[in-house]
Amino acid sequence: MSQAQSLQKKLQKGGLIDASVVSKDEAFNAARAAGISAFVVDCDRARSRSAVLRAVVKAVDFPEYFGGNLDALYDCLCDTVLDHKNGLFLWFHKLHSGDPALAEDSDAILGVCADVVEFASNNDRRFAFAVEHAGKHPDPEPGVEPTPYSGGRED
Repeated sequence: MSQAQSLQKKLQKGGLIDASVVSKDEAFNAARAAGISAFVVDCDRARSRSAVLRAVVKAVDFPEYFGGNLDALYDCLCDTVLDHKNGLFLWFHKLHSGDPALAEDSDAILGVCADVVEFASNNDRRFAFAVEHAGKHPDPEPGVEPTPYSGGRED
């Protein structure tokens, strides 16, 4: 079985896809081939649980009120899975799970994702996710303001 076929099979099964052995492009191509909607959750600037949760909500374009806790994340992901014909794939880009402020929360967020896999399976949908782990955020440089979460710097 080729790597692409193996990846499609994993996507159809749902669950965690090992981002260290597959590229984002390969994963997205396999998801498209399987009819699964794919989104990137940009976690690079997220320094707290709430920032990671906002990144998820932004990625899936969840329009309803979002409570900002793990129960709300579960509800958001379950609703989004049901909104897509075959299911959902999320690529967590640069989740700073090595950051002391996010280590425990990263595990909790991935635990919610694992619960959504089961929900999706029980509703004839698929949910898969990959995590591109990034270590600790770099320490701030003296005299240089950090880049705001919105991404732009005001000069």
